[in-house]
Amino acid sequence: MATPLALASTAHLTHLACVDVKGEDAEKFLQGQTSAHVALANGDFAPLTCFCTPKGRMLANAQLLRLKDDHFRLVLSNSLVEPLIGHLKKFAAFYRAELSAPSAITLFGAAPQDAHTLADALNLSLPAIAWQQQSDEQGNTALCYPAPAGDEEGFRWLFILSDAESERFHPQAKAHHWQLADIHRGLAWIEADQQEQYLPQMLNWEALGGISFKKGCYTGQEVVARAHFRGQVKKRLARCIVEGSPVIEHGASISNAAEKTVGEVVTSAPHDNGQTELLAVINTKALEEENTLTLEGHPLTLGELPYTIERVDPEQLVQTLPAHSQP
Repeated sequence: MATPLALASTAHLTHLACVDVKGEDAEKFLQGQTSAHVALANGDFAPLTCFCTPKGRMLANAQLLRLKDDHFRLVLSNSLVEPLIGHLKKFAAFYRAELSAPSAITLFGAAPQDAHTLADALNLSLPAIAWQQQSDEQGNTALCYPAPAGDEEGFRWLFILSDAESERFHPQAKAHHWQLADIHRGLAWIEADQQEQYLPQMLNWEALGGISFKKGCYTGQEVVARAHFRGQVKKRLARCIVEGSPVIEHGASISNAAEKTVGEVVTSAPHDNGQTELLAVINTKALEEENTLTLEGHPLTLGELPYTIERVDPEQLVQTLPAHSQP
């Protein structure tokens, strides 16, 4: 067996995993359960999405891919694979659709130089537009993740490979570098113990194009739409920085100068410069007042997000793709 190709800026992403939805009714089934307009997931555009309770609280957030006409794949936190499958199976029983956790796949996260090397080795075209997908007949996939405006080097790519293909490569970067990049992009993935805590808008999901307000009904749609159109979202995702490398659990409390709890940590990752960066859901009033914020005694500095808190329709995002790839 050939020596695996060393990839210095590629990480093995064990914190993420996949759920497959297959069958004649897979699209119809998902359309009634998820915030994405499923028809937009056309094998080229891979929209963000989420699954909610009837009260509009998130059970999972994910990226939605189409591999074949009757085969969809979700990328999400590995802790949510079994809970989401268990939840959705209650509804899938009424459709010709099956859910499973693909076991023989590996997820890599790659920076530009390695991404081109991987794509060439796999004979995949490397997608060059945010949320664009390229897949082959075996399901090996490259997904492009967004960069800040004007920063071409900020693009990065998530690869979903069969285990057989992944053995050809030796990733050498740490997964927290990928998680840190997610934080810089204001992109938070919830875990199993965070289910039913947040409306999608609390994670800025509509600003990332993760909610279609044009698709019609899905579980939780009425509450999500009401929160948007009536402006009832009183908490928002913010990027924060804390000096040093304290152990930060998600759910850790954030307080203002009066020592009143005004938010909580959703996700965090250490930075190589000795800081720790995190995304937290914080009361909008506390953010507007720019109070002194602390995380369990550690001073917090608010960082910038690379997007404004404005609705971005996935129907708008798909228009950025080449015309032949649009539904």
